[in-house]
Amino acid sequence: MLIADIARKAKVSPATVSRVINQPHLVAPDRLARVQAVMSAVNYTPTPLNRRRGPKSRLAAPKKFAVWFVGARKSPNFNWFQDQLLQIQAANEKQRIDLSVIYSESADELPRPLAENLVDGVIIQGMEPSAANLLKLAGLPHVWFMTRRTHSYPGDYVEPDNAMNGRMAAEYLHRRGHKVVGVVSTDSAYTAVAWRAEAFGHRARELGMNVVNVLGKPKPGVSYLVETSAHEECEQLAKRLAQTVPRPTGLYLPVDHFCGSFFRALRQAELKSERDFEVILGNYNPVIYHNLDHLPAVLDINLSTLVRKVVDHLIWRCDNPQVGGRVGITVSPTLKTGGADRTPFNS
Repeated sequence: MLIADIARKAKVSPATVSRVINQPHLVAPDRLARVQAVMSAVNYTPTPLNRRRGPKSRLAAPKKFAVWFVGARKSPNFNWFQDQLLQIQAANEKQRIDLSVIYSESADELPRPLAENLVDGVIIQGMEPSAANLLKLAGLPHVWFMTRRTHSYPGDYVEPDNAMNGRMAAEYLHRRGHKVVGVVSTDSAYTAVAWRAEAFGHRARELGMNVVNVLGKPKPGVSYLVETSAHEECEQLAKRLAQTVPRPTGLYLPVDHFCGSFFRALRQAELKSERDFEVILGNYNPVIYHNLDHLPAVLDINLSTLVRKVVDHLIWRCDNPQVGGRVGITVSPTLKTGGADRTPFNS
């Protein structure tokens, strides 16, 4: 049977069938399964590689990528990120990507692998590098990852869709019947918090809900949000919430690093979930989430998808250095209710 016949039966192009035979790691899983099923059904066996006509394909030389944590020391707090990188590295074994992690304690410090061009490309995470360092990176393919960048950052980026995160949270609380809603967070100046809170407030007002902001003081220079026990600040936020008239019943927490302490503070203020308030979180960290005293609705930013896309985009940028302009990729969140929406609030 010809490749064209297999392509017709599998409803793909002949080029896709050729890739399934020669480079299956480059084929989407659904198409790969369809083509392989047809090949199995007709007992098709590809010609051995050494008997095929034309040049023999070879794996490209490994690309050396660095993930640069700007404004951070090496810390166990970043293990979750490194775990994702290890999974991506394993998944991309046939593409031969060598990933390393480097740190700098300030935006002005340029690590040696970058200063000496010892890598093929870099993923930037954390605070924005200084203008001088960005200039030095001009000839090195680089992609911004996640959300600490400013709107004026000039390079490519891959990040969660923060605006959609805020809008989806507002729409969820509206469907649940809340009339007064609130945004609660520490680290109010952190980019992801600010962008999500702004989008939430705008959409909530469009839907006719009253919006209250219960935000902590901004902390300049915060590069990363790590799980914290900010009891004093959370107690102040809970007290402000309890004293607000009318008090919000639907609460949006754009990030989750402080929510354990905040929920304890709400209990101390004699506010109970389901009776006095309902929460939706703007981030899903399984380690944090499954240790909470109750499991609210949550928006999963799909970290594994984000990591895969930033690696894929850096590969593309390495292969297409001549393409000008800035390319931005955002990943939509996924709503997880865990049964929290089975009954109307306070019914």
